[in-house]
Amino acid sequence: MSYSLANQLVVAISSRALFDFEEENTLFETGDASAYKSLQLRKLDEPATPGVAFALVQKLLAFNEGSAHRVEVVILSRNDPVSGLRTFRSAQHHGLTLERGVFTQGRAPFKYLNALNANLFLSVNEADVREALAAGFPAARVYPQSVHAAGLHPHEIRIAFDGDAVLFSDEAERIYQRDGLPAFHQHEHEHVTRPLPAGPFKPLLEALHRLQRAASPIRLRTALVTARSAPAHERAIRTLMDWQIEVDEAMFLGGLEKGPFLREFEPDFFFDDQTGHCLSGALAGPTGQVIAGVANEVES
Repeated sequence: MSYSLANQLVVAISSRALFDFEEENTLFETGDASAYKSLQLRKLDEPATPGVAFALVQKLLAFNEGSAHRVEVVILSRNDPVSGLRTFRSAQHHGLTLERGVFTQGRAPFKYLNALNANLFLSVNEADVREALAAGFPAARVYPQSVHAAGLHPHEIRIAFDGDAVLFSDEAERIYQRDGLPAFHQHEHEHVTRPLPAGPFKPLLEALHRLQRAASPIRLRTALVTARSAPAHERAIRTLMDWQIEVDEAMFLGGLEKGPFLREFEPDFFFDDQTGHCLSGALAGPTGQVIAGVANEVES
């Protein structure tokens, strides 16, 4: 009988999001695949240092104890299989139990997300993230320059989400961008009892909510960190209530910079769609940009 990933939280992650391969990537981007492969082979016995998403993966894997296998982390990478050897050896060195990987040697890897039934895809490659989101998978472009997780909460995973265009659709954000703040508030007031349509990260929040209920020594803490303010806060809260999902904290910042609040929350990861918020968040902790919604549309 074949193994199944059903009923697990499945995270697909690129090698560069998990480990610090920035120096090696400089060579990779020259297009000299042979030189890159040779470099990784020479460094095969040199463990890579943890990357931006390392702490998140380490904590998520801690949900697996005894016979309970609740989380699966799969390497999904544009690297070649030989370079993949170093990724697996680095994982073993750091105590990460990773058993599965897909290495596409330069080809776009997002198509394998369907076979994996992935709940999340983390990559530093913008094109791969855009394609994954277009295919309906929660995905984010990891900011390699992000401050790494503080490591102050070894038994707690902290994940923060923006609202519009991340947990929720960009329906309201489009009105704000087109018609301004008064029209946005009027729209939200008129539709306060109608739940917001789901955004690309609702499936991940649902999967985390299920994981949150599991009996485990690891606690999962979530936060909504949004530029919304009163009176537009009410529709966001009502939407989560309609989804029967609770977040542990909610911050309605009304345009205040998010970074200082994230520094207090100390996230293992923060997801936002807007570049400015991501740059601010990256100064506080691991950050990924959800390249979706009106703020990320590419002019044709």
